Amino acid sequence: MTHIQININSKIYPAVQKAGQHLAIADLKLTLHSNEFICLVGPSGCGKTTLLNIIADLDPDYEGEIIVGRQHAHPKIGYIFQNPRLLPWRTVRENIELVLESKQRADIIDPLLETMQLTQSQHVYPERLSVGMSRRVSIIRAFAVDPEVLLMDEPFVSLDAPTARQVRELLLKLWQQRPHTVLFVTHDLREAIALADRIVFLSAAPMHVISEITVPIPRNDRDNEAALESFRQQLLQNYPDIKKLL
Repeated sequence: MTHIQININSKIYPAVQKAGQHLAIADLKLTLHSNEFICLVGPSGCGKTTLLNIIADLDPDYEGEIIVGRQHAHPKIGYIFQNPRLLPWRTVRENIELVLESKQRADIIDPLLETMQLTQSQHVYPERLSVGMSRRVSIIRAFAVDPEVLLMDEPFVSLDAPTARQVRELLLKLWQQRPHTVLFVTHDLREAIALADRIVFLSAAPMHVISEITVPIPRNDRDNEAALESFRQQLLQNYPDIKKLL
């Protein structure tokens, strides 16, 4: 995949009753490089989900452009929401099969199930899955379509810490096997440091990019809690305004 340039001049929500128009995003510019894992960090309600919906072409009402390579177009998207959105009347495997043509299914789904440790649960219905397992199914479904950009909107926000860590580790394992460009929204700076090649800090509305910081910790050291915490403290010391974004 070639790089993707996101230029959003403005995103305005219309007036509601007596309230005036709401300028959600203004003068936001962001470049996505091939197979890069980017974490977006910004205050609650600043417009992160709105940005993802624009990139996914779910919200065309904005001024700006998205350029894929040299073409004005929206990239092929895989979208992982906070809620896994699994159909309760279909099994794990059937929920994944929905996004694929029949001739592709076995070759694509079987290795994904194995990597995410769900092979034994592939014929189980969603009501019997734990929250963490449901998140893993949604990750598989998004990877299965081989997207140009994978959008993840706080997918681990409702998980307890041990489960979130397990699912993050499985996500990284899958991403390293099948590299994709990822935009991952989080409020957790530790999570961003553990996952990202680059962290993009976003302002309150009207949202724009405040700063972009490359994470220097090697991938094979990302399970070192001391290294992660040391870099987190360094960020908070060097960029004190970051605390306002969390």
